[in-house]
Amino acid sequence: MSKEVLVLGAGMVGICTAIHLQQQGFAVTVIDQSAPGTETSYGNAGIIQTEAVEPYAFPREWASLFKVALKQDSAVNYHLNALPDYAAPLLQYWRNSSPKIHQAISQDYAVLIRVALSEHQQLIAQAQAEDLILKNGWIQLYRSEAALQEAIQDAERRQQRYGVPSQILNTSQINQLEPNLKANHPLIGGIHWTQPWSVIEPGELVQRYARLFEQLGGTIVQAQIQQLQQQDYGWQVQTDGQALTAPNVVLALGPWSSKFITELGYHNPLFIKRGYHQHYTHGSQLSRPMLDAEYGYVLAPMKKGTRLTTGAEFAHFSAPATPVQLEKTQQRARDWLDLGEALPSPAWLGRRPCSVDMKPYIGAAPRHKGLWFNFGHGHQGFTLGAASGRLLAEMMTGNVQLISDPNIFSPNRIAV
Repeated sequence: MSKEVLVLGAGMVGICTAIHLQQQGFAVTVIDQSAPGTETSYGNAGIIQTEAVEPYAFPREWASLFKVALKQDSAVNYHLNALPDYAAPLLQYWRNSSPKIHQAISQDYAVLIRVALSEHQQLIAQAQAEDLILKNGWIQLYRSEAALQEAIQDAERRQQRYGVPSQILNTSQINQLEPNLKANHPLIGGIHWTQPWSVIEPGELVQRYARLFEQLGGTIVQAQIQQLQQQDYGWQVQTDGQALTAPNVVLALGPWSSKFITELGYHNPLFIKRGYHQHYTHGSQLSRPMLDAEYGYVLAPMKKGTRLTTGAEFAHFSAPATPVQLEKTQQRARDWLDLGEALPSPAWLGRRPCSVDMKPYIGAAPRHKGLWFNFGHGHQGFTLGAASGRLLAEMMTGNVQLISDPNIFSPNRIAV
């Protein structure tokens, strides 16, 4: 195999893929319309979620579904005019969320989650990015005893099945870990996931990785990608400024991968969950991220202050922003933390690329030689970027050592 490759995408997944390809001896050029780490990888809560061994399942209880349908669940919002386009993928997602199927999916998913932190740890050291890292886990917070007891059972099951460590916290223990919480906050307990790391500026971590990639001899081209076309000698990527060619191309554009998949004749395997965040300054600071589990938002300490991130919104890709989830949740957040003032800049809007079976697509395209896929990471692109980048690089050289069965993420799942 020729040792030249174009990587389309400069988010966490694309940049990590590029670095690992370099380490396998490839000459790599990254192409993206945006600077590294300024799109989806920028806007998340910054947690490397080692406890996320089970991907988010579609709610199956009628009470939960009615609550979403009536827009009473602040974790989910939808645009009515977009639902016809979501009907087919969400039905498949719902079917794959049945307990038996979801358990099998989780067994595969956990294989990559288990190595996520160690792979990031190596890149963080190489990129000299330790100053961005918090190593004190994150906490799920609960307001009701019933929800807390259900969460405790879930934590115990993850410990037994996957070996994921956690600690059950009462109110006093929460206050000791986070003394800046309000004295009269309405929390009764929580789950402290002790193993994960978090990042106080997710976009900057991607940028540090990108700088490492360039220091190692890689090239980053910031340009609009207009066309991806197979040629006799390999692949041509036409941008708004130039045409670049290589025998191999990696599609790691996250939610923007859909356009090129469709143009190449594949059934689009992705659907999009949009999400928002807002920053608050001059308030109290947390020492680690915290999830209000019953309202579906995360508060995370960032360089700019406290970041509030929302759950999922189902809407057309380019539909105008409707940050109603931020409006619903910021008051709930003020119940237990002095947020301070929202930055005057508009709420950030991003898009998560999700697959109907919750697993990313990693590997060779089913019917195009020299085309490789690394997308569809859903909520966990930031967590899985380093591991999936290494996995794809090893697959491209035919020497996979990271996991025992790379076929569990095969793009052959895509209808052609």
